[in-house]
Amino acid sequence: MDKIFFSDWQSAVRVLIISVLAYFSLIIILRVSGKRTLSKMNAFDFIVTIALGSTLATVILNKSVTLVDGVLSFASLTFLQFLITYLSSRIKTINNLVKSTPTLISYKGELLEKNMKSERIVKDEVWAVLREKGVSSLKETNAVVLETDGTLTVIKHIQDPTAPAIKSLVDNLKN
Repeated sequence: MDKIFFSDWQSAVRVLIISVLAYFSLIIILRVSGKRTLSKMNAFDFIVTIALGSTLATVILNKSVTLVDGVLSFASLTFLQFLITYLSSRIKTINNLVKSTPTLISYKGELLEKNMKSERIVKDEVWAVLREKGVSSLKETNAVVLETDGTLTVIKHIQDPTAPAIKSLVDNLKN
């Protein structure tokens, strides 16, 4: 139980200096890499965000990890994120490996039990999102969609089922 609250001034000063330098290094790297790096568009993006946070904590608190090691780690993760998003926006195979697709959970007022089971969605989650959107009945909606980021979207009226935002979902339903 030795040194629970304070070990020495050298350690405290190191944490302070490394925290500031690592934080600003990460900000610079993220600004250079662009807005897409920390988006929450899919699970892959989320994992990179968590990895950057974990790396920052390790650099700050682990005395065996130098600032240069941490900055190289930030840069490597950010570059890999950039590379994957760049390639996935140009190569469909990579896009399909990295990103999931939206799934219809409800269509024309009816729950799609098969889709709910495969996506591990329970009725209470659907009811909660309906309440959140001010909808009291599934019959008041045309669709509930599980998006690629894990959120549920309520679509009250589908005016054009051939519109790009809904067409692929409805086509998948027919298959």
